[in-house]
Amino acid sequence: MVYPIVKFGDPVLEREAADVTEFDTPELHKFLDDMFESMYAAKGVGLAAPQIGFSKKIAVIDCSNGENTSEKIVLINPKILHIEGKQEGEEGCLSIPGFREQVRRAKRVTVRAQDAKGEAFERMGEDLLARAFLHETDHLYGKLYIGHISALKRDLMKRKIKKLQRAGDWG
Repeated sequence: MVYPIVKFGDPVLEREAADVTEFDTPELHKFLDDMFESMYAAKGVGLAAPQIGFSKKIAVIDCSNGENTSEKIVLINPKILHIEGKQEGEEGCLSIPGFREQVRRAKRVTVRAQDAKGEAFERMGEDLLARAFLHETDHLYGKLYIGHISALKRDLMKRKIKKLQRAGDWG
């Protein structure tokens, strides 16, 4: 099932999500499949559960855009353990469609999370994967990438979004 993407302005995007406590259930596996399907339908490389209206600490990532199933990553209850280096690149968000900005992030990131069975693991990512780890983990704590851009750019973006909302062209 493809879920609609929740847009900027919805309160679910601005609050910390709840920890997942039940693992390896048919419902969780189906939800993860639906998350990947929703992410691919929206042409994203990552998706956090709050972006489809579920306030749970679950994110899925696939930097191959579905080309290589071995690159599918499930992060449940993730925590960033280590960041190093710097990279700057254009970043967007499925919940803020039509907007992209230059964002500075760490070049290498180590994340600790649980998989669908509840098994803890650590994974290091570089470049796009590091950016995805940080971006999706931010979502689970009620943060959006626009918190990493200048106040001026953020304010301009919010004004444009308000204008789209008034015109009925947003979410």
